[in-house]
Amino acid sequence: MPRLTVLLLLFALTACETTDPYLRAGAWRPNGANEANLRAMVVVPADLVAAVPPGRADGDLAAAAVDRLHHDHVRSLPDSGVAQIEVVGNGAAAGLAAALPSGTAN
Repeated sequence: MPRLTVLLLLFALTACETTDPYLRAGAWRPNGANEANLRAMVVVPADLVAAVPPGRADGDLAAAAVDRLHHDHVRSLPDSGVAQIEVVGNGAAAGLAAALPSGTAN
């Protein structure tokens, strides 16, 4: 009886190749494409082995931005031409009423 059980188990396991998601036809298999793409994007491939220490940082630009924030002199974002954002009210209902075409709000 134990031999029959072992044989049935081995027979059942031989069919696993057809149901294994990594072995079936059409399934993706690792082929090194991710590594090749990463190497193509890196200008200096040696940077992947050892990091390059950062250069000197000039904090004047960041400090000027924080200073403008603290003194309420924040610059407006440039107009991108994509969309206009306007403040229409404090509540969600006020924003919805302003967004609807005239005559449709109750």
